[in-house]
Amino acid sequence: MANFCLIIQYDGTRYNGWQRQGNTPDTIQEKLENILEHLYGEPVDLNGSGRTDAGVHALRQIANYRVPRILSRYSCREIRDYFNAYLPQDIRVLAVEPAAERFHARLSATGKLYEYRIDIGEVARVFERRYLLRIDEKLNVERMQEAAAFLIGTHDFKSFCSNRHMKKSTVRTIYEITFEEADGILYIRYRGDGFLYNMVRILTGTLIEVGLGDRLPSQIPAILDGLDRSLAGFTAPAQGLFLVDVFY
Repeated sequence: MANFCLIIQYDGTRYNGWQRQGNTPDTIQEKLENILEHLYGEPVDLNGSGRTDAGVHALRQIANYRVPRILSRYSCREIRDYFNAYLPQDIRVLAVEPAAERFHARLSATGKLYEYRIDIGEVARVFERRYLLRIDEKLNVERMQEAAAFLIGTHDFKSFCSNRHMKKSTVRTIYEITFEEADGILYIRYRGDGFLYNMVRILTGTLIEVGLGDRLPSQIPAILDGLDRSLAGFTAPAQGLFLVDVFY
């Protein structure tokens, strides 16, 4: 079998997330798999590095697919160009690369980097409003950084997962949470070995509540220990979240 790795970028605004679903054609995976089927003349399964939620964007999503070598008659550039000729303009395949036979976009991943963007300027932005969460009140970023320090390391993040019936382990490791302010936008970046359903958005909502003074940084350990979603903050809207990179 020939194995190919895709580097994909998309604006998730009008899609119901990455994963193919039976009740809607508007998923990133289905758009890509439909084009693969047309290219090769038979269904092809595409493995993504993870399932971004409805409305979430990706600067660099990774996926892979395998086809019999007898069908592998196209160059990587030809495959990329074929995708981009038929994809809607809010999805692009940036590159196609040959991959090792055992490479799997999800199972081989060792970590991910997500970024959440918050508009904190004096005046709300007009043209970027679909990609930012607007916060009118002043955020105390130092307090948010203090709270984030409690989240670094290996913890059970069940309180920060929207799937209340999660049967698999909810233990994850966050290596780094950084904050950067530039031109009225606050960027919060999360680097970890993996993230649970809605985890980054719940982490962000909780940190925002700290920044607004609705919570104390010192409450974070109790939220982690409580293993209860109701203890954490609100789920920040999807439009401010970007998958920045996947590590292997």
